[in-house]
Order: sequence, then structure tokens, then C-alpha cells
Amino acid sequence: MIKQNIFIINFSLLYEILDEIKENLSFKIIKFENEDDFIKSFYLGVTNSLIISKSKKKLSLNKNITDKNFLIFPDFPLPLNKISELINIQLIKLKFNYQSKINIKGYELNLNSKFFSKDGMSLKLTEKEIEVILYLNESQKKHNVADLQKNIWGYSSNMETHTVETHIYRLKKKILKNFYDKNFIISHKNGYQIK
Repeated sequence: MIKQNIFIINFSLLYEILDEIKENLSFKIIKFENEDDFIKSFYLGVTNSLIISKSKKKLSLNKNITDKNFLIFPDFPLPLNKISELINIQLIKLKFNYQSKINIKGYELNLNSKFFSKDGMSLKLTEKEIEVILYLNESQKKHNVADLQKNIWGYSSNMETHTVETHIYRLKKKILKNFYDKNFIISHKNGYQIK
């Protein structure tokens, strides 16, 4: 699962409140003293991250920061449940939008609908097929059967090694049939790879 970040800029009190309860949060909080500090150490994962500040003067000049991933909190006090509600609603919207369009090797993967598409053609994928594609794409290195068995199937010593091979064979066959692409997942003698 992709963990979302919340960048808190020039808002120490909010950071301290969230830091107190961070064990109960489903996101990571990162504090910046001001907009300049944030811009200097700009994080690449802003598309699925939320920026919280009291203003957005300098940040609005950055084309990667939109109203979708920006939340301005007022100066007046808010109850903790209202703060939590505002943050969670915005994170849900961001996550939905992010999961709607993940680009992988010229294809578009929609985690919400589980459709894999390219050039107007679509293919419905299973949850396990999506996990395999995301895992192989994440590092773009070769993954052997034991690695996939452990990280996708949760390794079971009594699991047949053919389970992994069969799943990948069927996935490759579906992609070939629907998109005529025999090189989306590359098979090597010691593993599989998307590059």
C-alpha cells in the first residue's frame, strides 16, 4: 500500500498535535518551518501527498502544487475531530485520483476500477495480477520466483513454485491477447521484470 505524506509548512502547533498521535495515523507527517525550506527540499511524491499551511504565497508559483493537494487551515482553533475530518477527506480524494491513473510502461493502471488500458483498449485485472505488476514495476529489477512467492503470496514453504509461474504466465498471455505485447513482463531464466 502506498503511504501518503502530509507536509506541514509554517504550522508548528498542528505538527505538534499530529506528532502526539502519529502512531494512530495512516500517513506520515513532515514539518517545514517555511515555504522556502519546503521548496529547497521539494519532495517528488507530491501528487499523492497533502500540503498543509496557513497560506500558499510562494507555493502557488510551483506548477506541481495544485489545489487538489493543498489544504489551507485557518488561524482560528478547530476541534481535533474537525482537523482529522478535513485531512482525511482530502487524503481520500488524493488517493482516489492517484490510483485512477498509474502509468506503467505506456499503459494506464486504474487501481479503483482494476482496469489496465492502452490506446483505447482495456483489460480487467485481478487483485493478484495488479500486485504482481506493481511489485515488478516498483524496482524494475529481476525478481525470482522465491522473491515473488515471499512478497506477493506471503511465502508458504508448502506452496508450489508453479503458482507464481502459472500466475505470471496467465497474466502475460492476457496482455499478449489484448494488447499484442509480448514484452510487457520480461521472463529471464532466473526471474521476471518490467523495464
